[in-house]
Amino acid sequence: MDNNIHTHITENGIEKVHSHTHTHKETKSVINRISRIIGHMNSVKRMVETGRDCSEVLIQLSAVDAAVKSLSRVILKDHISTCMVDAVKNNDTEAIEELNKAIDKFMK
Repeated sequence: MDNNIHTHITENGIEKVHSHTHTHKETKSVINRISRIIGHMNSVKRMVETGRDCSEVLIQLSAVDAAVKSLSRVILKDHISTCMVDAVKNNDTEAIEELNKAIDKFMK
């Protein structure tokens, strides 16, 4: 398979083929951020299991929420600067429509 062609599975289970690339610049940073978020969530889980004060748990969850939002911004910026630039070059309007749908869901 050409490395510029990949598929997306829609909400209806339909497979769509696109021709833009998914070569991201921030993959290592994203993986590291995800690992830190998972570690932080495990700490929050332990806090709940050991009966820590709810206010402390909420403060930690607020930090996790901020980290997830920051991660989302990194992924979105990377996607726009790589995949979407390539999609526009290849006139892949479906990829742009898919990004718009994802943003709509993300912003809810």
